Amino acid sequence: MAKKSVASLQTGSKRLTKAIKMVKSPKSGAYTFVESIMTPEAVNDWLNKN
Repeated sequence: MAKKSVASLQTGSKRLTKAIKMVKSPKSGAYTFVESIMTPEAVNDWLNKN
């Protein structure tokens, strides 16, 4: 259901992670990828959110 990229990004003094989630469209049934850059602590919450 979800796929996480383990790419660490650094901007100044903050450590950020890029997360990629595969989402199935309810209309067509096709899969799309949604990307977001966030702190490592917020990744699990973002992946579990619908």
